[in-house]
Amino acid sequence: MKPFSDACEENKAPILQVIQDYFCKATTVLEIGSGTGQHAVFFAKHMPHLQWHCSDQLIYHAGINQWLADFSGSNITGPHILDVKQANWPLSTSSRANISGANTSNQCFSGVFSANTTHIMSWPEVELMFSGVSRSLVSDGYFCLYGPFNYGGTYSSASNEQFDRYLKNRDPQSGIRDLADLQQLASCAGMTLINDHEMPVNNRVLVWQKN
Repeated sequence: MKPFSDACEENKAPILQVIQDYFCKATTVLEIGSGTGQHAVFFAKHMPHLQWHCSDQLIYHAGINQWLADFSGSNITGPHILDVKQANWPLSTSSRANISGANTSNQCFSGVFSANTTHIMSWPEVELMFSGVSRSLVSDGYFCLYGPFNYGGTYSSASNEQFDRYLKNRDPQSGIRDLADLQQLASCAGMTLINDHEMPVNNRVLVWQKN
């Protein structure tokens, strides 16, 4: 049975409504942390003009491949093996063939997308993620990051505060990140915040553009 995320099912349409404006002229988009693969197939289906490169750690590839096997389009590449600690993004593919046949080891992408990743990473991994995103983006390319975020050290909702406690009880190095801290990372990586979109269930889509 294919892995299934209720959250992905609920947020995919609202996310698409936001990111399609930033990726309307993109030719290649790298997704960091594809998870189940649900976002990849949905976004690739609705943005057929671009090549969607899904990626995640190898342990998630079997589930992603199940979703990609049922995808009738030809504009998904991967899944690529990607850990933010890698020197090259993405490094390689797993069992599923690269549809485009392209060598993406050192490729720059028109856009980068990631959902619900920074709060499950350690802070050093978040730092590596932002520097890696900057290396992977073309000039003027967009980085769209979906998830819950804090503002000025304050939770945006009671439910996010409860979620943060859950995350830190499970892994003390994880937790909801503050926008100011992410802004500092982005600035050091040569990216400028151009929009902050309010989303359902106390989430946001933050959009940076590479300078």
